[in-house]
Amino acid sequence: MYLLRRIWKCKPGEARRVASLVQKQAQLYHDTGHRGEFRVYFNGYTTPSGADTVVLEWTDDALMSPWRGGIQRPREADPIREKVNRLTEANRIEIMELMTPDKMLDV
Repeated sequence: MYLLRRIWKCKPGEARRVASLVQKQAQLYHDTGHRGEFRVYFNGYTTPSGADTVVLEWTDDALMSPWRGGIQRPREADPIREKVNRLTEANRIEIMELMTPDKMLDV
């Protein structure tokens, strides 16, 4: 099981707008079966974390390319992605393996 986080550094003042777009895009992927439950969070200067930041977070059983064969990506997500790209300066992804009982060491 993996925890995945896509993190965007937004142009100044655009975090809430980007979070709204990312929420819509992630919901499309969820509704078409490409992603499980997710959450989006942001900081538009209202909390003491990195300003102008948006995070999309979800878990998955396996790491799979969104470009893999046999799936149909939701085309409605493409214009949203383009808007997000125009409102952001950079993005990155973090992937961490979640601890599960079967992975526990006897320490």
